[in-house]
Amino acid sequence: MRKTILLAACLAAAIPAAQFASAQGEIYPSKPIRLIVAFPPGGSVDTVARVIGPPLSAAVGQPVVIENRSGASGNIGTELAARARPDGTTLLIHTIPFVANAHLYKGMPYDPLKDFAPVSLLCSSPAVLIVHPSVPARSVAELLQLARTRPGGLNYSAAGAGTNPHIAGELFNMLGNVDIVAVQYKGGGPALVAVLGGEVGITFQNISEAVPHVSSGRLRALGVTSLKRSAALPEVPTVAESGLPGYEFATWHGVLAPSRTPRDIVLLLNAKLASVLHSPEISARFAQLGLDVIASSPEEFSAHLKKELDKWGRVVSERHMRVE
Repeated sequence: MRKTILLAACLAAAIPAAQFASAQGEIYPSKPIRLIVAFPPGGSVDTVARVIGPPLSAAVGQPVVIENRSGASGNIGTELAARARPDGTTLLIHTIPFVANAHLYKGMPYDPLKDFAPVSLLCSSPAVLIVHPSVPARSVAELLQLARTRPGGLNYSAAGAGTNPHIAGELFNMLGNVDIVAVQYKGGGPALVAVLGGEVGITFQNISEAVPHVSSGRLRALGVTSLKRSAALPEVPTVAESGLPGYEFATWHGVLAPSRTPRDIVLLLNAKLASVLHSPEISARFAQLGLDVIASSPEEFSAHLKKELDKWGRVVSERHMRVE
């Protein structure tokens, strides 16, 4: 994988963006690139997009315009990207709902494997199970015990059906044999605000968004969702070690282009993204946000999507999750 990234980066460095000719003979990019975020501002996908946007713009020699097109758990913005002209001027940044929605919705407006060309898996990170101080649980084991004594009586906030918090919560329910009810909000920001205000007691939040509120004492962290503890919250145990063995949830963020985007454009974008992600400034910023840089090849991202499609399909089926 590392050899692939280094080779792509070297090729990108050798071909200035302004002099790159696509397979169709056109100079690429010759106009601004639209990076569609299929979720509202304030969530993890939007955060990652806004971190990589400026350096990617510098790398390709054109403005990278962030465009939030939220709704239907990411389906609205994703469909928009799928139908865009496949010339590299429209890209999509997405996360787990990109594949999970295929199992949740009937009549999907896009096929995650056929309608897109994977460009790069950017990064991954754990979420963190957090609760409002009013929730009488100080560990995952205590929360599970509380949920078992009050079946259907506890709620957790999610950023919409099929979003990362929803998937993480239903995996928790499935493995813990409990029934904590999802309350859906229109995005990660509103879902977090609901817990901060005590409207809902529990949520699974991207670690970068949770850290400030945990540090201030406004929220209590019970466990990180990875198999290893996070450097962003080193004192917080994993969910698996704190009461639910076998639990693992890692969110990811990746960039895709519409299918039929020329291969040379996909490879150029992959190389430029790799150079951005491995720069000292962006590496440090991602570490600060609790994000682990991946910078995959297009083929590695494609294989990852296939595995995720199958993995979360099993959870959706087991939990009887469905959005009409």
